[in-house]
Amino acid sequence: MWAHGDNIRLAAVKHPSFWGVGFAGCVILALVSCSSASAAVDTFAALSARANAARDAEHLDDAVRLYRRALALRPSWKDGWWSLGTIYYDQDSYTQAAHAFRNLLKADPKNGTGYAMLGLCEFELAQDTAALQSLRTGLSLGLIKDQSLRNVVLYHEGLLLLRKGQFTGAGDTLALLATYGEAGDQVALALGMAALRILPRDLPPEESQQRGVILRAGRAETLAAQKKFDDGARIYAELIAEAPQFYGIHCAYGTYLLREHLTDEALAEFRQEIKNNPRHVQSYLEMAAVQYHVDSAAGAQYAEQAVKLQPTLPFAHYLLGLLYADSGNYEKAVTQLESAERSHIREADLYYALSRAYSRTGRKADAARARATFLQLSSQSSGPQEPNIYGEHRPLQGPDANHPLSSVEAQPQR
Repeated sequence: MWAHGDNIRLAAVKHPSFWGVGFAGCVILALVSCSSASAAVDTFAALSARANAARDAEHLDDAVRLYRRALALRPSWKDGWWSLGTIYYDQDSYTQAAHAFRNLLKADPKNGTGYAMLGLCEFELAQDTAALQSLRTGLSLGLIKDQSLRNVVLYHEGLLLLRKGQFTGAGDTLALLATYGEAGDQVALALGMAALRILPRDLPPEESQQRGVILRAGRAETLAAQKKFDDGARIYAELIAEAPQFYGIHCAYGTYLLREHLTDEALAEFRQEIKNNPRHVQSYLEMAAVQYHVDSAAGAQYAEQAVKLQPTLPFAHYLLGLLYADSGNYEKAVTQLESAERSHIREADLYYALSRAYSRTGRKADAARARATFLQLSSQSSGPQEPNIYGEHRPLQGPDANHPLSSVEAQPQR
């Protein structure tokens, strides 16, 4: 509209005789200008209505064309970006769908459902880090009241965590999904992968015996999520009897038993896993964690073995440092805890142990610094959680809700 008006004014400057049209001519020109503005509005209204009608009639190619024309006129049209994005998503055109949802979020940055749909697109595009962030942002902002969409988002979050090797977080997310009634084989298989610490790329082929073991372990985990612990334990007992050498099965069952405070039974399973697989880092870590505040000197021996087997694992150093500090070996504690700190772990317990170890070794300035960090992190505990030692966000669980070692995480090793 303004461009049209500018052209009129430029014509008058170049041709002074133009003003001879008088007042009536000015009125006519004004009416033409207003008519042009109305036509532009009507064009958007007409295009948007035709786009919606084409979408509702399943004429999707026409709908896409019309939505794009309408959005060119009004880029802030949120419903248009949503409709265009969902059409592209349903057509498996994930790059175009992601573009549409990003534009929706420019117009509506608090749209949790928009973030969720963007995350699903990014998942399909193998943009895992961005997808996980988008899905979590969507869940935190809130989704439309659609149970199926929430379930899809949680399932894909669980798969992304599996891809990253964050098995504990994946198990928590998928278990939450199971509590909502999603107990199908897809969810169970993913839960079994989390329990047995199997990356998606290592999943055995369909119909194989190995895949069957994973699926059944996942069904046991599903039952546990639904508070049917005994039923799940029976499945694990059957698996132990049928496939006692399956990699990780004893460790998975031991972790399962710890949830019900069956510590002695769990330790027996961890020992059996180590007997079967002497390099099974996770079992050493679980056994060390169980000993914290019980017999930390004994627990340190298991943590030492874990550090030897996987020296790049921050949690192993963190756990070993805590066990050393708890058993009075402060010089060794400092070495291990500082190694964990260099890995950018932001856990209050780490800095509490560091403060105590520094103090006992005469490093007063370092002790004050570590204590200040401990107090800062403790004050933030009621707000958004920092990534914990496993690179995940998860609540503590186990025999003691305040136990800093109620869950441990190591990368899978064969």
